Amino acid sequence: MTTPSGLHVHELDVTYSTAPGTLPTVRRATLHVPRGRTVGLVGESGSGKSTLALALLRALPENGRISHGHVTLDDVDLTRLDPEALRAIWRNQVRLVPQDPLPAMNPAQRVGSQLAEALEPEDPRKADRAAIDAVLTNVGLPDPRRIKRAYPFELSGGQQQRVMIAMALLGAPSLLVMDEPTTNLDVTTEAAILDLIRDRVRSDDTAVLYVSHSLGVIASLCDDVHVLYAGEIVESAPVEAIYERPLHPYTAGLLAAVPRLDGRGARHPLRAIPGRIPEPGARPDGCSFAPRCPIATPQCHAEVPTLTERDDGRAVACHRADEIAAGTIDPLSQADADGERTPPRPVPLLEARYVSKTYARPSLRPFSRTSRPGVHALRDVSLDVPRDATLGLVGESGSGKSTFARVLVGLEPADDGTVSLEASPVPARLKDRPRALLERLQMVFQSSDEALPPHRTVHSILARPLTRLAGIPAHEVDGHVTRLLEAVNLPPDYATRQPRALSGGERQRVAIARAFASQPDLILFDESVSGLDVSVQASVLNLLDTLQRRHRTGYLFIGHDLAVVAHLADEIAVLYLGTLLERAPTARLLAPPYHPYTEALLAAVPRPDPHAKPVRPPLEGDLPSPSDVPPGCPFATRCPRPLGPTCDDEPPPLRANAAGDHQVRCHIPLDELEAMQSPLVDARDGSA
Repeated sequence: MTTPSGLHVHELDVTYSTAPGTLPTVRRATLHVPRGRTVGLVGESGSGKSTLALALLRALPENGRISHGHVTLDDVDLTRLDPEALRAIWRNQVRLVPQDPLPAMNPAQRVGSQLAEALEPEDPRKADRAAIDAVLTNVGLPDPRRIKRAYPFELSGGQQQRVMIAMALLGAPSLLVMDEPTTNLDVTTEAAILDLIRDRVRSDDTAVLYVSHSLGVIASLCDDVHVLYAGEIVESAPVEAIYERPLHPYTAGLLAAVPRLDGRGARHPLRAIPGRIPEPGARPDGCSFAPRCPIATPQCHAEVPTLTERDDGRAVACHRADEIAAGTIDPLSQADADGERTPPRPVPLLEARYVSKTYARPSLRPFSRTSRPGVHALRDVSLDVPRDATLGLVGESGSGKSTFARVLVGLEPADDGTVSLEASPVPARLKDRPRALLERLQMVFQSSDEALPPHRTVHSILARPLTRLAGIPAHEVDGHVTRLLEAVNLPPDYATRQPRALSGGERQRVAIARAFASQPDLILFDESVSGLDVSVQASVLNLLDTLQRRHRTGYLFIGHDLAVVAHLADEIAVLYLGTLLERAPTARLLAPPYHPYTEALLAAVPRPDPHAKPVRPPLEGDLPSPSDVPPGCPFATRCPRPLGPTCDDEPPPLRANAAGDHQVRCHIPLDELEAMQSPLVDARDGSA
């Protein structure tokens, strides 16, 4: 029998050698990624997605190995290649975009040299420089010369990821494996990169395996989907079939956990899958998902289901798949979330007035007296964060969101403007703030890996703010640590663990517990759920809502995923190149009139519906440098609704609706904007 073209994985088992023994991580994985198609691989963190991706490239760490099965790329069995032949495949035929870009790049080599090596491995000097510049521009890096001269550590995380994507797209690889490649990118950059991937798949006849926890991205990009749970493929189907009627309860649970674009109003919490994925050495006797499944039967707990191909070409490993397909049972029948949110009582808590921040740029020549233009991160931003409510802050990378948060908590002093907490002035510098003020303002960062000390126990991490900020006596700390862990749904015995022994979602829960330790009035969340899979993300969002209602805490919630921000936020503010362009209650912001930039952000949100026609932001032109913002409207160079010289030369006014709760900074009057725009959110179900 002839091996199908593209990538073919057959009955693959992957194990890891550890001190306790051999741990089976991936079991009997079978999938096909044809040339010219994109196949999605989805599942929660810990399901084995990255392990499977590395295994099929023969790039496992030293203690990992393929213990059974075959991986074939076109007519070559990769599992039988010697190291030299395998290196030739890596050099010429396959590309990997890892989730964490920095370890995959050479820190001592300029980005341009690394891109040249990717294009011409044998002789980088012969690399097509124009092709390199073009692909850098296509992935949203409009200043190729500066990027090529930079070292990896001089770039932001989002820029590093875009460089890795550009490196993977250079040449014409036979196979492209992308492991969460757009997790940390804003929606407009993500949309442009997804379009680029589609074009390259069609033009180069490339096989693409796309690993992601974003079901919206999978729906918009992939042709087929494999759902992985505890190292096993539990469902495989064309993307339309997966989203129309999932046949495995785990797939249905993942889809139910996806936030939708809607106003807060009368809405139920997200459905999160209870429990967690079993450890590789502690899988149950029957179906691995049975302990978390709402419709599990005694048979499910006793017998392992096999991945069975159905008459419609789909494959599913579930004892109750026929009942689900027939519609006689709901795979989420016992997983309904309860409790309806009540509208909060917005009371002013923190006020920021005309906050500006410019970063100086040192000269490229050490002894030169020539100064370089500064980077204007914030320009006269005025925002209020209410008590007992959430203000969402959205915008692309480089819009100034994180800078604004750092100014509020004192990590960056503002150049101008004021910040006050309940009408009391807040000193600009952290060192000038009294301890009583530090108790009231806390922050949860994007990466819990970097925010939590790796060699301390969870108990030590939580005890520090309890004693230093909250003033808890030493003999009462243990009880408070236990209560904090219970509040974030972690068992008390986690107090003895170190962060490296926790999953990403668990580490983020510890970071949230630490933020609540001092019983603050305001917590700032900077992209704090962007790296979590949808089920863990749903649990964390529900947790944040519960904690807010319990403690009456104000939130500033920063994100680039408008669906996630809209789920939690009562109001949303939109930043672009450091300028506030729009602010409104969530439900009002999701309906016309939008600022044209907000319109583009909404249009770019990936929708978990493969039948929905892709709606792409009508953005043209390069993203301006923060050091060279246009004199008129900052969005003028990319706006799809320009008014000519007026937008180019004159700063736009901040217009408000009759109620005064919706502000848009635009030369176009609100009634005219509303007349020319169409709704981008379906009010019936909250989808974009």
